[in-house]
Amino acid sequence: MKNEIILFENQSVKLEVNMKDDTVWLSLDQMSELFARDKSVISRHIKNALKEELDNSTVAKFATVQNEGTRNVTRDIEFYNLDMIISIGYRVKSQNGIIFRKWANKILKDYMLKGYAINQKRLDYLEKTVKLLDIANRGSERITGDEAKEILTVINEYSKALDLLDDYDHRTIKKIKGQKSEKIITYEECLGIINKLRFNNESKLFALERDNNFASIINDIYQSFGGNDVYPSIEEKAANLLYLTVKNHAFIDGNKRIAATIFIYFMQVNGILYKDGNMVIDNNALASITLLIAESNPKEKEIMIDLIMNFLK
Repeated sequence: MKNEIILFENQSVKLEVNMKDDTVWLSLDQMSELFARDKSVISRHIKNALKEELDNSTVAKFATVQNEGTRNVTRDIEFYNLDMIISIGYRVKSQNGIIFRKWANKILKDYMLKGYAINQKRLDYLEKTVKLLDIANRGSERITGDEAKEILTVINEYSKALDLLDDYDHRTIKKIKGQKSEKIITYEECLGIINKLRFNNESKLFALERDNNFASIINDIYQSFGGNDVYPSIEEKAANLLYLTVKNHAFIDGNKRIAATIFIYFMQVNGILYKDGNMVIDNNALASITLLIAESNPKEKEIMIDLIMNFLK
């Protein structure tokens, strides 16, 4: 647990409580205020507690800024943890001590649960990053040096989500909700765009659809269940459109190029291709993602969708 300041307040006292090393800490002055006893009384109880039941682990020095005249001076001040605070509370028989103990136990329990959630999220992201590296390694014989560099860049961008876990305001990273309003693209207009991708010397197999597979993908991204879209946001539809076109081998030849083009088209039509004047996902990143999708196993779909969504945040 990082050193944080949490406010404790009731009708008679207001304290800025230090939280560190999975417990709460108060200074001698703060305990004097909390228990409404003179500092000399609190100090005597502290000495007795250390002799009779507690050890020095209940005491720590924190650097604290104090106002001394016109100057702000940093001094090491002794603080006492919850074990000591509870011990003093019993000795002085303070109602505030009971209230503080209950408050502190609730705060610590909440932090422990949140800490578990944070660590679990970090573990999940690390596992996914390792899996992405494993997926990239599967295609090492077919991927050029430059492609490998771009793939590592993409994975690195994905793993930056871990940094958000250090920020209290982002301790629960979730898939972005995205935008709901959207313009529906049709199978026919997509075919029109795909036909323009064919080069003069292109294989006759390029853009030949397998068993109406691509038409099914277009229908899939707009499917609903119980009156609600299966993929409720534009971003989720875009991510699944890219994944399914590559992974389902919708065309006999040219799947990755076609998938990337239709993905870009879908985002452009729906107004999410650019943010602050820049493309949300550049050509190199998109090429790397399509390669990773191609090398992935169907069971790894969630990871690949998560990767794509990471770039659409």
